Amino acid sequence: MEVIKAQMVVIGAGPGGYAAAFLAADKGLSTVLVDASPRMGGTCLQVGCIPSKAVLHVAKVINEAKEASHFGVTYGPPKIDINGVRGHWQKVVENLTRNLAMLRDARKIRYVNGRGSFLDANTLVVDGKTQVVFEHAVIATGSSPATPPLFQIGSSRVMDSTGALALEDIPAKLLVVGGGYIGLEMGTVYSALGSKVSVVEMTDGLLPGADRDLVAPLAKRLAGQFDKILLKTKVTKLEEVGKTIRATLEAADGTSSLETFDRVLISVGRRPNTRDMGLEKAGITLDSKGFIPTDNQRRSVVSHIYAIGDIAGEPMLAHKATYEGKVAVEALCGEPVIYDAKAVPAVVFTDPEIAWAGLTESEAEKNKVAYKKLRFPWAGSGRAMTRGRTEGLTKILIDPATERVLGIGLSGIDAGEMIGEAMLAIEMGATARDLALTMHAHPTLSETLMEAAEAAHGFPTHAMPAKR
Repeated sequence: MEVIKAQMVVIGAGPGGYAAAFLAADKGLSTVLVDASPRMGGTCLQVGCIPSKAVLHVAKVINEAKEASHFGVTYGPPKIDINGVRGHWQKVVENLTRNLAMLRDARKIRYVNGRGSFLDANTLVVDGKTQVVFEHAVIATGSSPATPPLFQIGSSRVMDSTGALALEDIPAKLLVVGGGYIGLEMGTVYSALGSKVSVVEMTDGLLPGADRDLVAPLAKRLAGQFDKILLKTKVTKLEEVGKTIRATLEAADGTSSLETFDRVLISVGRRPNTRDMGLEKAGITLDSKGFIPTDNQRRSVVSHIYAIGDIAGEPMLAHKATYEGKVAVEALCGEPVIYDAKAVPAVVFTDPEIAWAGLTESEAEKNKVAYKKLRFPWAGSGRAMTRGRTEGLTKILIDPATERVLGIGLSGIDAGEMIGEAMLAIEMGATARDLALTMHAHPTLSETLMEAAEAAHGFPTHAMPAKR
């Protein structure tokens, strides 16, 4: 067995893992990066964030072409080359993977392909072939789609998010189980490509946990795009019948119905990849949800072993993992750093997009946090009008006493591109007046942040004045 000695080993080469490995190497630590895949990038790059956004762009182009008739331009029906659509995201992934490998090699990081398991608190064994003896470790093994046993019927027609991205065909009828962001994003893709999409969600609304005001424009648009949106409904049984899947659907009143689909996408959440890693041999125990407990430097109970990203707790987002990876490396290098982010931005890349950061109204109500709500409907935005997309909304929650920004939510086209300004406002402790007095270019969608903030004093330029 080959034995490698290193100051740092990072297990998992996703956005958190490779960011940690790169920073460790930049700080002069001899670094080994271990991953089960021969290619870097993890779920996000290989079968998650990046490929899904690539195909969502395809869907956006198709939908915009259909809607161009409103502007006096008419296109014929699109001709879908499913191999070309798949090839588009695969090429993007290949380019990014190649770039990461170049950045890794330039830092002289040793890459070991295989599954790592702890032998003890200072030794990792990879596939029984390589032994890594380390001083510090960062665990960043990510998460996997959760598929309840009920849906594990052994049929290739029942897919998780990875299977959906494979785009083997365009099913005539697709059932999406779960109205969360993954289900709605992939449902949007398949709907644009020509599938009749039905969504089943157990709760009383799409995107459970997201602000209802922000979800409303999306729900209205999807109601016109999807074949069915069934709320307060659950799937109690799936069975393969010939080349179809028969689903038993149970409504809130207990009545059941049978429907047949060509494919089914299961998108009911993700679980942390903490199994079969020998964590107990390293002295690490998991919490009740399967996460590795950490402190505010992302250090586990074993002082030289850190955990970041999806295996360290919610929210399971790539940018949070990257942020935590840098915190962990700086901490183990003895720098005075803690994870003290005031907010974690979230983006749902549907059409329209939904993005938010900081306190939401539902959280404020639940935790009895005092707030003042500022809203600016995009019907007053010149830029939204030029694009024919005025259904959007910008919403700001501020402290009623200090006017400090507590949270910002956006619903509308390209909302995700504006959440960075919202994050900066929250992190810097900005007030509504700070946003209102910040000059924004005209005409832009980002102006809606300024105008929403102006509402703190009742004088948004492009909205009806407050009643006196």
